[in-house]
Amino acid sequence: MNEIRPIEWANGTLRLLDQTRLPSEEVIVEAHGYLEAVNAIKTMQVRGAPAIGVTAAYAVVMAARDLDIPDRSTFLQRLAKAGTEIKAARPTAVNLMWAVDRMLDLANSETDTARIKERLLEEAVSIEKQDEEINRRMGSHGIELMPDGGSVLTHCNAGALATAAFGTAVGVIRAGWEDGKRFKVFNTETRPFLQGARLTAWEFKKLGIPSTLVVDSAAGMLMHRGEIGCVITGADRIAANGDTANKIGTYTLAVLAKENGIPFYVAAPISTVDMSLSNGDEIEIEERNSSEVTEFRGIQVAPEGIEALNPGFDVTPARYVTAFVTEAGVARPPFIESLDLAVKSA
Repeated sequence: MNEIRPIEWANGTLRLLDQTRLPSEEVIVEAHGYLEAVNAIKTMQVRGAPAIGVTAAYAVVMAARDLDIPDRSTFLQRLAKAGTEIKAARPTAVNLMWAVDRMLDLANSETDTARIKERLLEEAVSIEKQDEEINRRMGSHGIELMPDGGSVLTHCNAGALATAAFGTAVGVIRAGWEDGKRFKVFNTETRPFLQGARLTAWEFKKLGIPSTLVVDSAAGMLMHRGEIGCVITGADRIAANGDTANKIGTYTLAVLAKENGIPFYVAAPISTVDMSLSNGDEIEIEERNSSEVTEFRGIQVAPEGIEALNPGFDVTPARYVTAFVTEAGVARPPFIESLDLAVKSA
């Protein structure tokens, strides 16, 4: 299968596959400094919780590289300030904060500024490689959940484009397909940014996995007619009790799946589990610009001056989740126990 790698570090430059241009154009944008990487995250040129985390790690590398300050204390203060700017790029995906904190912790463990810069690059490369390895392990654990026959529905984009490579929810679908299982794949369009129509459908085509694109509002009808066997999505943040923040519309799908007796799975790395949050009410939900709803690529699709609400995510209560697929295995209820064990095993 064709490998999709949306992030590449080459000769001191971060090269990103611009996801705002897909599927019509495959364009690489370059970030030469950490603020350019921050902008790429804000504008969704790079998106998906694990991919944002990897990008953030390289952003810290560039921030440190561009600090010509020999005094360690001053250097670390300035690097921490840059880290705060990077973490503010998008508020919901915990992998962003996790990656920056991991990089800053490493910086604080070194005594020499030159050595700090070397170690940070090594760590960012390690985070990128580990992400692919984690995704492939998730895929191998998730094979058991994929049907042989029947159908699978996924929402938004949780494929290679949302990670360093391979993908989370789409990675599980891919692993099942590579294992020889054959099932029908549905993916939602994912309004208003159309990550499903533009990105997930593009990935399935690249991978050679037949898929059917459906409008978001058709999912309930398909479930009621018995055309969906299970649902699998990614996640941007998971609270300690299993409440899960993911792309807006995920909660709706989870409720519909429960109503129709359909398993609802979430595939995400352990780094997405935020044990500091007891439940989903504590997750900050990003509110994006209303123009993403009222316009599409600069073309007005709603009346001028109309108000529009554009939350980027919603929270699915844990009671609607059948199981989580992580690199440590499949976690089942009670999640307050199984997710805690998964985190401790990492």
